[in-house]
Amino acid sequence: MEDPPRTELRLDRRAGGDRAFFGSAGEGSVTVPADFTGLWVTDDGHIRHRLLANGRYVEARGTRERAYEGRYEISGTHIEYWDDTGFTADGDFVDGVLHHAGMVLRRR
Repeated sequence: MEDPPRTELRLDRRAGGDRAFFGSAGEGSVTVPADFTGLWVTDDGHIRHRLLANGRYVEARGTRERAYEGRYEISGTHIEYWDDTGFTADGDFVDGVLHHAGMVLRRR
Protein backbone atom coordinates (compact mmCIF):
# COMPACT_ATOMS: atom_id res chain seq x y z
CA MET A 1 0.00 0.00 0.00
CA GLU A 2 1.24 3.48 -0.86
CA ASP A 3 1.43 6.20 1.80
CA PRO A 4 -1.12 9.02 1.49
CA PRO A 5 0.46 12.23 0.13
CA ARG A 6 1.64 14.79 2.64
CA THR A 7 0.25 17.68 0.57
CA GLU A 8 -1.55 19.20 3.54
CA LEU A 9 1.69 19.50 5.48
CA ARG A 10 3.45 22.85 5.50
CA LEU A 11 7.13 23.55 6.05
CA ASP A 12 7.72 26.00 8.90
CA ARG A 13 9.76 28.79 7.34
CA ARG A 14 10.64 30.74 10.51
CA ALA A 15 14.36 31.14 11.13
CA GLY A 16 15.44 28.02 12.96
CA GLY A 17 12.14 26.31 12.25
CA ASP A 18 9.62 25.17 14.84
CA ARG A 19 12.21 24.11 17.41
CA ALA A 20 13.66 27.64 17.55
CA PHE A 21 10.26 28.98 18.60
CA PHE A 22 8.97 26.21 20.83
CA GLY A 23 12.18 24.64 22.12
CA SER A 24 13.49 21.18 21.46
CA ALA A 25 11.79 17.89 22.26
CA GLY A 26 11.28 17.29 25.93
CA GLU A 27 11.47 20.92 27.04
CA GLY A 28 8.67 22.54 28.97
CA SER A 29 5.48 21.12 30.35
CA VAL A 30 2.42 20.30 28.27
CA THR A 31 -1.03 19.28 29.43
CA VAL A 32 -3.03 17.21 26.94
CA PRO A 33 -6.65 16.19 27.53
CA ALA A 34 -6.74 12.46 28.34
CA ASP A 35 -9.68 12.07 25.95
CA PHE A 36 -7.26 12.35 23.04
CA THR A 37 -4.15 10.48 24.19
CA GLY A 38 -3.51 6.98 22.94
CA LEU A 39 -3.40 5.18 19.61
CA TRP A 40 -5.37 6.40 16.56
CA VAL A 41 -5.43 4.11 13.51
CA THR A 42 -6.80 4.16 9.94
CA ASP A 43 -9.30 1.40 9.21
CA ASP A 44 -6.70 -0.52 7.17
CA GLY A 45 -4.15 -0.17 10.00
CA HIS A 46 -1.54 1.41 7.71
CA ILE A 47 -1.32 4.80 9.48
CA ARG A 48 -1.02 4.89 13.26
CA HIS A 49 -0.72 8.02 15.42
CA ARG A 50 0.27 7.53 19.04
CA LEU A 51 -0.57 10.73 20.95
CA LEU A 52 1.48 10.77 24.13
CA ALA A 53 0.40 12.55 27.32
CA ASN A 54 3.53 14.75 27.24
CA GLY A 55 2.44 16.48 24.01
CA ARG A 56 4.61 14.37 21.69
CA TYR A 57 3.41 12.01 18.96
CA VAL A 58 4.81 9.13 16.94
CA GLU A 59 3.37 8.34 13.51
CA ALA A 60 3.83 4.84 12.08
CA ARG A 61 3.25 4.03 8.40
CA GLY A 62 3.08 0.39 7.38
CA THR A 63 6.19 -1.34 8.71
CA ARG A 64 7.91 1.98 9.59
CA GLU A 65 7.08 2.25 13.29
CA ARG A 66 8.65 5.71 13.71
CA ALA A 67 8.08 7.27 10.29
CA TYR A 68 7.46 10.73 11.81
CA GLU A 69 7.76 12.17 15.30
CA GLY A 70 7.06 15.55 16.78
CA ARG A 71 4.86 17.52 19.10
CA TYR A 72 1.18 18.36 19.02
CA GLU A 73 -1.29 20.70 20.70
CA ILE A 74 -5.04 20.36 21.01
CA SER A 75 -7.41 23.30 21.28
CA GLY A 76 -11.00 22.20 21.74
CA THR A 77 -11.37 19.48 19.10
CA HIS A 78 -8.64 20.80 16.76
CA ILE A 79 -5.13 19.28 16.70
CA GLU A 80 -1.96 20.91 15.34
CA TYR A 81 1.12 18.79 14.61
CA TRP A 82 4.74 19.96 14.30
CA ASP A 83 7.06 17.17 13.21
CA ASP A 84 10.74 17.21 14.08
CA THR A 85 11.73 17.89 10.45
CA GLY A 86 9.84 21.22 10.39
CA PHE A 87 6.57 20.21 8.71
CA THR A 88 3.20 21.11 10.19
CA ALA A 89 -0.23 19.56 9.79
CA ASP A 90 -3.58 19.67 11.51
CA GLY A 91 -6.79 17.77 12.01
CA ASP A 92 -10.09 17.71 13.83
CA PHE A 93 -11.79 15.28 16.18
CA VAL A 94 -15.44 14.78 15.14
CA ASP A 95 -17.69 12.34 17.00
CA GLY A 96 -14.73 10.43 18.41
CA VAL A 97 -12.93 10.16 15.05
CA LEU A 98 -9.73 11.98 14.02
CA HIS A 99 -9.87 13.57 10.55
CA HIS A 100 -6.31 14.35 9.42
CA ALA A 101 -4.84 15.01 5.93
CA GLY A 102 -7.74 13.33 4.16
CA MET A 103 -7.56 10.28 6.43
CA VAL A 104 -9.92 9.00 9.11
CA LEU A 105 -8.30 7.54 12.23
CA ARG A 106 -10.18 5.76 14.99
CA ARG A 107 -9.06 5.28 18.57
CA ARG A 108 -7.89 1.83 19.60
